[in-house]
Amino acid sequence: YGHSNQLRQARAMGDYLIVGVHTDEEIAKHKGPPVFTQEERYKMVQAIKWVDEIAPGAPYVTTLETLDKYSCDFCVHGDDITLTIDGKDTYEEVKTAGRYRECKRTQGVSTTDLVGRMLLMTKAHHSNIDEDLDYRKHTDNFGKGPKGHSPWTGVSQFLQTSQKIIQFASGKEPQPGDTIIYVAGAFDLFHVGHVDFLEKVHQLAEKPYIIAGLHFDQEVNRYKGKNYPIMNIHERTLSVLACRYVSEVVIGAPYAVTADLLDHFRVTLVCHGMTEVVPDKDGSDPYKEPKQRGIFQLVDSGSNLTTDLIVQRIIKNRLEFEARNQKKEAKELAVLEAMRRLEQEKH
Repeated sequence: YGHSNQLRQARAMGDYLIVGVHTDEEIAKHKGPPVFTQEERYKMVQAIKWVDEIAPGAPYVTTLETLDKYSCDFCVHGDDITLTIDGKDTYEEVKTAGRYRECKRTQGVSTTDLVGRMLLMTKAHHSNIDEDLDYRKHTDNFGKGPKGHSPWTGVSQFLQTSQKIIQFASGKEPQPGDTIIYVAGAFDLFHVGHVDFLEKVHQLAEKPYIIAGLHFDQEVNRYKGKNYPIMNIHERTLSVLACRYVSEVVIGAPYAVTADLLDHFRVTLVCHGMTEVVPDKDGSDPYKEPKQRGIFQLVDSGSNLTTDLIVQRIIKNRLEFEARNQKKEAKELAVLEAMRRLEQEKH
């Protein structure tokens, strides 16, 4: 949702947004191993509602040639720094030409932070308990090189506001003739598996209006265990709202799909993916009501990607990711130091 927020801001600066997505090879060279494959990333970015087009295999260093190739007036990046493998600003050329604009980075989230949460697999990030120093110690190690702390890679707290939800929400009410479809789940670490599922659901009707019910963290933890969900309810809300197939989100939806819920939203169809449905606390089927009404449908997304698989990928590459983050931090600190020295020389 940090990436989505950047794309939302970029789209607001112009009329048409083209998003350049790097290949796995380019990322591995400059940053370290990517979590998702390039095909997965192309699909994910395309599914974000503010994106008009993607440029697959975009070069890591943005040049005027690239901007001209896609007839772009300017490019947009967050207010953090991106550096090549040899420590150069990747946007130098477009900045000099005056074809660069900046948007605000989303506080409280980064790929680095999420990777840190996955590596931990403790329950600590759902509680604000001070005594869990193990988690805090680890987040500190994860976003810090041996010396100091970079403001870009460091870990901070994401603070949800109603304004942010409004910016992400479509604000569209269901119209007469719309098919109101309800789906529910954790939608944790919103990924290609979710996108494939939602796209399939979206294709079930001529005029679909998809409402996604998101379960509260404690509920997800009850049926998923370990330290799931990796993202809290606020983070999951924004991630799902950013998807072009979703019209509305129920924040903290009940685990059992009740008659009240179906009547309140005038739901015509309830869909679930091919993943296992864990019984409710009392052992009952959470989809009993829609099944009795004959409005329940299983949808095969055709994707086998799950949140568990993503976590496994991260753990498998754990050492590479830890090294990657420390290297990134060290490069950023060197740039900060150089910037400070320039300032001092000026005075």
